[in-house]
Amino acid sequence: MVKIIQYIDNNLDTELSLEIVSEIGAYSPFHFHRIFKLIMGETLQNYIFRKRIEKSAFYLSLRKSLSIKDIYLNVGFSSHSDFNKAFKKYYGRSPSEFRKITPEKFHTISQMHRKNGQVDTVFDQYICNIENLLNWSTMNLKIKVTDLPEMNLAAVMSLGIANVESSFNILIDWAKEKQLFPRENLKMISVYHDSFKVTSADKVRIHACMPLNKPLEKQDGQVFPETLEAGKFIVGSGELTLAEFEQSWVSLFLWMKENGYTTRKAFPFEIYHSNFKEHPEGKMLVDFCIPIN
Repeated sequence: MVKIIQYIDNNLDTELSLEIVSEIGAYSPFHFHRIFKLIMGETLQNYIFRKRIEKSAFYLSLRKSLSIKDIYLNVGFSSHSDFNKAFKKYYGRSPSEFRKITPEKFHTISQMHRKNGQVDTVFDQYICNIENLLNWSTMNLKIKVTDLPEMNLAAVMSLGIANVESSFNILIDWAKEKQLFPRENLKMISVYHDSFKVTSADKVRIHACMPLNKPLEKQDGQVFPETLEAGKFIVGSGELTLAEFEQSWVSLFLWMKENGYTTRKAFPFEIYHSNFKEHPEGKMLVDFCIPIN
């Protein structure tokens, strides 16, 4: 399933029929349709549609240099009218209207279904203004721009923020069986394959990971290999509670824009250096890592 999801995400601009996608996972179309819905909680076509719309919203928000035509072709729509209609149905406003809303004005996007079935998009405002966010990051995060090496990881996929802890438990049980855990100075990692800006919290894909001394050769049950490529990152480090994570990400992305950096095509991630359950105030040492050009 991980292989299939990666294939979909990397080929949103191509035809993604049930027959084509099921063949990637070596399933029959009949059985794959049922298996996909059972695991992902939605049909294959709903998932593909959602990913196309959410990726276009991400580009509209953060890739101002791309034209709307470039964006809709990049995510698999063939015409502006089809894209405009689909986007407005999902987010409650047209792509051009959405693009005018700058990232500084909101930090998350959610949908509320009215009684008449219409979708009303709610843009939650920042809990404080830009100046206060920048001051908060200065006081609570040590921020640097640095190169990070390639990391070979063992990973377990979590669908939805509520399932991350159970994914880490699966990973730790696997590591104990392989005599890889506990290990001195072991760091656990969360890799974000979706953005909370455009994907609801119950659909966000987060990979619960741990670094390995050598690459995992093949998938082992629910544990699969993942590689974080070497590159330049903005790293914000601090000792924080879980409740402060969202504000940390928001302020760090704001710091990135204020300092003239742009994201590159790679996934942001968190590195945990301690366990919040072992801290009297529920805090943990964490690095928030944003890949940049």
